Amino acid sequence: MALGPGKYDDLATVTRKRAKARGVIVIVFEGHLGNGFSVQTLDPQLIVQVPAILRDVAAGIEADLKRGQL
Repeated sequence: MALGPGKYDDLATVTRKRAKARGVIVIVFEGHLGNGFSVQTLDPQLIVQVPAILRDVAAGIEADLKRGQL
């Protein structure tokens, strides 16, 4: 589920605070709680930007793969 705390919400809290960020997206592969993600923000309006941010990240990864950079 994309709303509410995720499996790794505690890790997201630590990451957001250490980065002094308004928000973070934490994606975990094969962690101790399995695969999962958490989105955390101090500004609920940032949540609407998450899909576009993830699309941009995915496009960047795909571009790097096409150039053989990963």
